[in-house]
Amino acid sequence: MIPITRNITRNIVRFCLRSSWQQKKLHYNKLLLKSNNKPKTIWNIVKTIIHNKNTINTISTMNINDKLSSNPLVIVNAFNSYFSSVAENLIKNFSGKNTINNNDPITFLRQNLSQLSSSIKLNNTTTHEIGKVIHSLKCKDSYGYDKISSRILKISAPYVLSLLTYIFNKILLTGIFPERLKFSEVRPLFEKGDTG
Repeated sequence: MIPITRNITRNIVRFCLRSSWQQKKLHYNKLLLKSNNKPKTIWNIVKTIIHNKNTINTISTMNINDKLSSNPLVIVNAFNSYFSSVAENLIKNFSGKNTINNNDPITFLRQNLSQLSSSIKLNNTTTHEIGKVIHSLKCKDSYGYDKISSRILKISAPYVLSLLTYIFNKILLTGIFPERLKFSEVRPLFEKGDTG
């Protein structure tokens, strides 16, 4: 018979925890794959994981100026003074040029954030990714400025996927969003009640 040592026990516990975590991950992945409303499903999973309890954490003691205090009024005043002065302290300690007398925010940003890169590199999208997005749309007959409903888009997806992929990649590459795609129509709809 093998004697059970601490290392063996620790390894067994680690194995059980790891396999439990993997089973939960598989379960959550299955839920996401079956879901029609992915954001809602994700939030439900998050609530399940963190056990969304409405508990209020109270601070009973706090170190204020190297003194331990349990008086709630002193603690509240310490928080209040910190958060009411944090912006002024940041401005005073900012390593950039004179920020208080500078009225132009663009000039301020150019002077103080010149070391940051002003460009973002986005990866190209694929026809598969565009197809997944189109497939996830709800089939509706309503349409926008272009007179193309999501139902028609879904039906014509095999024929327009490569063209849409090219357009989206061009938008990502140039950083220019076409003006014609910014149009929208807003129509008030009468539901019920007085029409006058």
